[in-house]
Amino acid sequence: MSVNTKDMVIVHRGLRRESRLLIELVAAVAPGDTTRAAVIADHFRIYRLGLKNHHEGEDELLWPPLLARVDLGAEIVLRMEAQHERVAATLTRLEVAVPAWEATAGADERDTLVAVLLEHRAILLEHLDDEEATLLPLAAEYITASEWASLGEHLVANTPKLTLLTLFGVVLEDANPAERALLLSGLPAPVRAVWRVIGRPRYSRHIRRVRAA
Repeated sequence: MSVNTKDMVIVHRGLRRESRLLIELVAAVAPGDTTRAAVIADHFRIYRLGLKNHHEGEDELLWPPLLARVDLGAEIVLRMEAQHERVAATLTRLEVAVPAWEATAGADERDTLVAVLLEHRAILLEHLDDEEATLLPLAAEYITASEWASLGEHLVANTPKLTLLTLFGVVLEDANPAERALLLSGLPAPVRAVWRVIGRPRYSRHIRRVRAA
């Protein structure tokens, strides 16, 4: 029985949206508005951590078993690894550009940051599109359910709990009812309750503040 990799596609949708909105939000900040810049910079750091942990989980838990099992698909896995390195390189540049802009909200720093965000998104989209088209079918066939579940467990173990609630909101935001049910069904009942009572309203407040403009 093949593994259902639909949850990865839902996660990718959130990454696509946020990488686009970050560009728009930074570009819209008036020069000198450091209060607004701090809000966007904080949201970027949440996005960055989510993406970093997502990719590190794949690096550690998905690529090795696939390489051991799919001789004909090895070139695909190696290409995914190379794409991860390119995405990581843009995140390294953003880790410099974001604080530089946040400190003064200067127009030059803003324009530099927007340029790096545009490059980051282009490389990220190339990777996500390729992964969905070529890698996920391999994972569905060759990865066990427990191995697939370990990706989510890795993210949970390496993310502060309140940040995790925000990232869950990012993923659920554009999910349809069936997708939302799929994602929630993978959580223990107490965690689902925490999401409903604390996480969902907290995410709504956070995202209203981020997208206030």
